[in-house]
Amino acid sequence: MSFSPLIQQLITALRCLPGVGPKSAQRMAFHLLERDSEGALSLSDILAKAVSDIGRCKQCRTLSEQELCDICQSESRDKSTLCVIESPVDVLAVEQTGGYNGVYFVLSGHLSPIDGVGPEDLGIDQLLELVQNTEVKEIILATNPTVEGEATAHFIAAQLKDQDIKVSRIAHGVPVGGELEFVDGGTLAHAMAGRRSLL
Repeated sequence: MSFSPLIQQLITALRCLPGVGPKSAQRMAFHLLERDSEGALSLSDILAKAVSDIGRCKQCRTLSEQELCDICQSESRDKSTLCVIESPVDVLAVEQTGGYNGVYFVLSGHLSPIDGVGPEDLGIDQLLELVQNTEVKEIILATNPTVEGEATAHFIAAQLKDQDIKVSRIAHGVPVGGELEFVDGGTLAHAMAGRRSLL
């Protein structure tokens, strides 16, 4: 059985969402059409408005409806500490910890030569320009602990080696409450390499 062209277009459109396969998209489409047409219209309106009105902060490059996001505008943030992350969703993750009061710089992902993603695609030139024109004293490289994330962190650190700035990398290792026997070897190796003195 084939669906009408418009239903098929809706199902195909819903598949653009991460983790949504054909069956999930089909269920979503029929739910919206049969049970929640009001919700579908509301979703359509807010999605169109969000795509139209949300851009990037001109300083940190996170998603924002304003030229400067709330974090960059805030007088209470420590502008001397800059956390470099891969995506806007990582800003939320760090903010939810409540343990960081500096500012951010959002890359557009990570270096991936196999996918044709180089330094110019990530905004690293903008990052270096920001460092030279502001009062940054420490850069925390908080890219993901993947091969690409590590490569990106090392590349950025190499670009900053001649600057009079402290460059640090977030620690990786055993999660709080974790037991060593259940931790994978790679994580444990990172934890051992990044150990710190207690005395």
